[in-house]
Amino acid sequence: MFNIAPTDKRCCHTMAKVPNFALALALTMLITASLDARAQGKERSSKEVVDSVCSKCHATGAQGAPKIGDKQAWSKRASQGLSSLTDHALKGIRQMPSHGGSPDLTDLEIKRAITYMVNQSGGKWVEPISKKSPPAPRTGEEVVKAQCIKCHETGKGGAPKIGDRDAWIPRLKEGLDSTVRSAMKGHGGMPARGGLADLTDSELRSAVIYLFRGPPPAK
Repeated sequence: MFNIAPTDKRCCHTMAKVPNFALALALTMLITASLDARAQGKERSSKEVVDSVCSKCHATGAQGAPKIGDKQAWSKRASQGLSSLTDHALKGIRQMPSHGGSPDLTDLEIKRAITYMVNQSGGKWVEPISKKSPPAPRTGEEVVKAQCIKCHETGKGGAPKIGDRDAWIPRLKEGLDSTVRSAMKGHGGMPARGGLADLTDSELRSAVIYLFRGPPPAK
């Protein structure tokens, strides 16, 4: 008879460790997958960052944080510029920890959140755009409904109404490009780019075309 007891003990000892090793490996893979998903995911919008992180103090003014909507408090901060405010947020300042207490926030997400809070408090800053995932261009209808409609729906200040081709044809007599350039610079009572500083040239062109054609007929 062969004495196999020692071999059995070693085998059992090794097998007892397998479940723990498998569990550790599974956890490692789960954490790695989670981090990869976050790294590959889309950057959070300014409002998402503010709602989930910044609002903890800035919604109420806790610990001396400038309250969102307080124009006087934010005007002093805004005068320092976005770069300076971003640097403060990254490093931490007074009662606020670095990255607003959320280490996974990217620099761009912080810049957007600051811009959002400034604009909610009377500012007119243009939100930084990611070069990796630029937003889809707005359609002419979207631009018109968001901004142009304020004057062009009723003809306020002499603005040609939406879809009034008789009023638009004289303004387009020198060509569409000429009309778009005029809108870029501002004309009469209309400010440059219709008052939307972040409006791209192609978006403005689409808006002018929509203003001329008007909404499509109802089906």
